[in-house]
Amino acid sequence: MGNTSSMLTQYDIEEVQKHCNNAFSQQEIVSLYQRFCQLDRKGGGFISGEDFLSVPEFAVNPLSQRVLRMIDGLNFKEFVAFLSAFSPRASLQHKIEFIFKVYDSDGNGKVTFTDMLEVLHDLTGQFISEQQREQVLAQVLEEAGYNKDSLLVTSDFVKILGSSGLKMEVEVPVD
Repeated sequence: MGNTSSMLTQYDIEEVQKHCNNAFSQQEIVSLYQRFCQLDRKGGGFISGEDFLSVPEFAVNPLSQRVLRMIDGLNFKEFVAFLSAFSPRASLQHKIEFIFKVYDSDGNGKVTFTDMLEVLHDLTGQFISEQQREQVLAQVLEEAGYNKDSLLVTSDFVKILGSSGLKMEVEVPVD
């Protein structure tokens, strides 16, 4: 699987499927492998952040720079595991853990008020003022039982988002 010019064996497909907790069917894994090979321009078996930015939908995403730090240098197995959070078959817990990583910019396992403000800024740009962002975020935190000084961990995100009806899905085209 390291060399993108090789084909996936049945064993490879099953290993990748296990690695992503069956979030994708075998057919979807083959399609993802074809896409991986297209993105791996150097043919080294890894996708760089620059390769990911060649996907127009990703490049225009306001959170793309945050997500890039999570994905630079992925091999195929890691690529599928990364995308598994967007599968309709992924658990809510898995989706929330992914979202938490986007917010946890320094990777210390804690999300601060400032971390959340930065994400909100990335999402809203100049459409609302910094003061408005702070007010909205403070209110949301207060309604969830937290405040500006709270350091949120993954379980806090589960508590906040667990009953939200969160949808985070991308369809994998299958030939």
